Amino acid sequence: MISLTWFYRTLVRPALFSQDSEVIHNRTLARLAWLSRREIFCEAIASFLQAPRLPVNTLGLTFPNPVGLAAGLDKLAEAVPAWAALGFGFSELGGVTWHAQPGNPPPRVFRAVAEGGLVNRMGFNNPGAEAVAKELAAWRAAGRWPARHPVGINLGKSKVTPLPQAAEDYAQSLRVLWPYADFFVVNVSSPNTPGLRQLQDRAALNEILAALQEVNRAMQTATPLSGGLAASGAKPLLVKVAPDLSLAALDQILELVGPRQVAGLVATNTTISRPATEDPDLRKVYAEAGGLSGRPLRARSTELIRHLYRQTRGVPPIIGVGGIFSAADAWEKITAGAVLVQLYTGLVFEGPAVVREIVSGLRARLAEAGFARLEQAVGTAA
Repeated sequence: MISLTWFYRTLVRPALFSQDSEVIHNRTLARLAWLSRREIFCEAIASFLQAPRLPVNTLGLTFPNPVGLAAGLDKLAEAVPAWAALGFGFSELGGVTWHAQPGNPPPRVFRAVAEGGLVNRMGFNNPGAEAVAKELAAWRAAGRWPARHPVGINLGKSKVTPLPQAAEDYAQSLRVLWPYADFFVVNVSSPNTPGLRQLQDRAALNEILAALQEVNRAMQTATPLSGGLAASGAKPLLVKVAPDLSLAALDQILELVGPRQVAGLVATNTTISRPATEDPDLRKVYAEAGGLSGRPLRARSTELIRHLYRQTRGVPPIIGVGGIFSAADAWEKITAGAVLVQLYTGLVFEGPAVVREIVSGLRARLAEAGFARLEQAVGTAA
């Protein structure tokens, strides 16, 4: 029997990859946004692509399965209901900045097809936190908020904001977006905003987290939202780290986990390093400025996950990102120490059935290992 993934790889992907990456991305999001506003179509998609149950309890939330949508794909919250219909156990929207910004000039996304990678230098293109908050409020008001599907928001720094004012920039975004998400990810590791990675420095990150937790505490008395999750209780704040950090620098970030009540770590963002290659087409792609994601990042992100888990024993929990194309890739991240995983490039290369296939594969691996719950497998190879 021909699988949907085979059909996508063989017939659909070549047609898509013959066109500009960002053009296809925008067309796909526009179609998913249209489908998201029509419940009957979302239900039809779910009937084909819904993943089997593999619940995970972490971050004070229940996830129907451990495979989530990574930040960067739905920056404008255009297709919030669609991600649950495609089988994802959760989604991370954004990155979102306080000020609206167009991002870097195009072209700004490049495919390394032979190695399953993408290079992007998007630069946090988004309409700003207030506009995204309105979009999220509209989904709730329309009754289209996905049930039993946690939604996170990735917070970035506005390009126009000087580094010394970064803490307030992040805090303003959290203040307006706080009622509309289940968790927030502090992005200080994108390579595409000048100077942003300097905010991974312990002192700078400490200041940002202190400002965000002040907002988090102040917002806890907000009135519960009708038709959605109650806006009470502190929201989990996670930190997303770069794969290019040294292990010593990672350990400095870990020193802030307790004092700043960091709820989790996302490992990792894209990398500025490039693999060696003799392929002239790949060399051309790798010469482009930006962050590299996909298969070339897989081993390094797993290495960092393993180190973080060894240092923390999984407290706080780790979300693994980078080069996940299959159940084997996801299992590698989970046994290294990740309790949840996320896809972006894997979805682009493998197609919409990949989530269902990964979750099904994870269920089979758990059964083979004799585990009743996915949490029992976390860190077993660390």
